[in-house]
Amino acid sequence: MVESMLHLAGLDWAVPDFSTLSRRQKDLQVRIPVQKKQGCLHLLVDSTGIKMMGEGEWKVKKHGADYRRQWRKLHLGVDAQTLEIRAMEVTDNRTGDATMLPELLSQIPASEELMTVTTDGAYDTRLCHAAIAERGAAAIIPPRRNGQLWKGNSQGNQARNESLRAVKYLGRTLWKKWTGYHRRSLVETKMHCFKLLADRVKSRDFDRQVAELQICAAILNRFTALGTLHTVRMG
Repeated sequence: MVESMLHLAGLDWAVPDFSTLSRRQKDLQVRIPVQKKQGCLHLLVDSTGIKMMGEGEWKVKKHGADYRRQWRKLHLGVDAQTLEIRAMEVTDNRTGDATMLPELLSQIPASEELMTVTTDGAYDTRLCHAAIAERGAAAIIPPRRNGQLWKGNSQGNQARNESLRAVKYLGRTLWKKWTGYHRRSLVETKMHCFKLLADRVKSRDFDRQVAELQICAAILNRFTALGTLHTVRMG
């Protein structure tokens, strides 16, 4: 198929075999394209699971539905304005969501001003608030329902305590509207688009799986750069 496409394009390029492509994929450095933008960055963060192809289905059939299947966890940081993927990490299913937030923030250039980081209550940890405060951004993270004030005078602790006081004063529903928390649904929509493109990884090696998912992210950003649906409410 690839040879026929190159022939139609008038190119005489040699088509590598599958083994060559598989070896190349392990060391492939994927650059996820991003549009140049003006203004500050509002980052939306969340994670989801990606299925793995292989022997999982066979073991479920042999050992029953209780067999614990494996998957890869995809951590994404999405620009709230352009809906582009700005940060991405791939881990195993045992890695916690909150532990990967500093890694995602490190992928945002220090020269780019980060205004807010919005994510769900699973990221209400000292590590996450400290990492966001270090970047000089505001954390829009709902405190846990049984959350208490944190001790200490660090910027992350103070910002989180202010959020907790605001939630108790305004109520959780009003606080979410006041802070714009509900736009976090945009990152969930992006994850749905990601799974429409790649609902599972086909590679068996972890490094190849990372490259495979990074390629999908690059394709999604290309699609986003071509144009995004703009809806207008009528009436």
